[in-house]
Amino acid sequence: MTPLAVTAYTATSAMGSGLAAQLDALEHARSGLRPNDIGSAPLTCWIGRVEGVEDTVLPAALAAWDCRNNRLAWLGLNQDGFLERVRAARARYGADRVALLLGTSTASIGATEEAYRRLDADGGFADDLLRPAIHAPHSLAAFVAAALALEGPCLTVSTACSSSAKVFASAERMLRLGLVDAAVVGGVDTLCDSVLFGFNALELVSPEPCRPFDATRSGISIGEAAGFALLERAEVAPAALRLLGYGEASDAHHMSTPHPQGLGAELALHDALARSGLDAARVDYINLHGTASLKNDEVEAALVARVFPASTRASSTKGYTGHTLGAAGIVEATVALQAIAHGLIPGNLGGNTPDPICGAQFAWRNERRRVDVALSNSFGFGGNNACLAFARAGFAA
Repeated sequence: MTPLAVTAYTATSAMGSGLAAQLDALEHARSGLRPNDIGSAPLTCWIGRVEGVEDTVLPAALAAWDCRNNRLAWLGLNQDGFLERVRAARARYGADRVALLLGTSTASIGATEEAYRRLDADGGFADDLLRPAIHAPHSLAAFVAAALALEGPCLTVSTACSSSAKVFASAERMLRLGLVDAAVVGGVDTLCDSVLFGFNALELVSPEPCRPFDATRSGISIGEAAGFALLERAEVAPAALRLLGYGEASDAHHMSTPHPQGLGAELALHDALARSGLDAARVDYINLHGTASLKNDEVEAALVARVFPASTRASSTKGYTGHTLGAAGIVEATVALQAIAHGLIPGNLGGNTPDPICGAQFAWRNERRRVDVALSNSFGFGGNNACLAFARAGFAA
């Protein structure tokens, strides 16, 4: 594919609000995980909670959209000058020529949970929660479209944990077909009972901080996050980092268990390499999906070992943020972009006793080196798999 320019990007997670906070946490190997203190009856586990969400106030014109998920979205949009960059793109191309493509797993279902907990005597929603738009899967994208005053194609992608990686693929297709001139992509998911107790019912939640690729790992830690990026044609920003390619595959192996040989994950990986014109040996860093679940890590580690040389570095950053579900793709894409921009390979935080299946590619502690190409893996329930390839400007495959 013709590479696209990533002209702006931002992330807000348990590591902090904005890219500077994220980079600082990565450089100092500082986890954002903490004991769970959220929910109607907090589950005993560790979470990646974002500070400041409860104190975030939406502008008066957007007050009808108020809920915890949209507050986190607004908090994230206000980092790293991202709002200003989108306004500039809107002025340059026109509001109807900028697409908005967002991934989410649960949207604002936390508000719907609250509504059902507060049913009135007649079984209806309380007056302050009688806002149908926030009780819909499209709540996030509709809110952000209003907040950014965008009038182009607006799409919600909900493919579990690959959601906000797959939006990059959708954006590339729209730009290539000439439907738009720029695209805002990203994702937001917030902590709520449905997420915490739902994953716990699947016996996937660890009572301890998650330990990706550790021999003694016992499950995932769930987090929340908001992240966004602005994609434009490369000639607009010759010095910007590049979306070099992407890969997608759906193996539909099982509703929640990955394919035992990682079939869909491998198809997505090779699709990304082919679309980018890359040989596996040209990849410097892979941000792994690495959830710390028993099967995911086993399958992904085996995939890395059989495809990449020992010189490629690989790690999971779930130990910093927890698994941010529908926002995982965008947050980890920003980590891959920062790896290129700052020459930082983040260590595999939490993996203190490496699983023997992990090959020489794994970076267990931070490393400093030049990164020209970085991949980001995102694998979701139902066999929804995606892989993104990023590169520095001027890189030639």
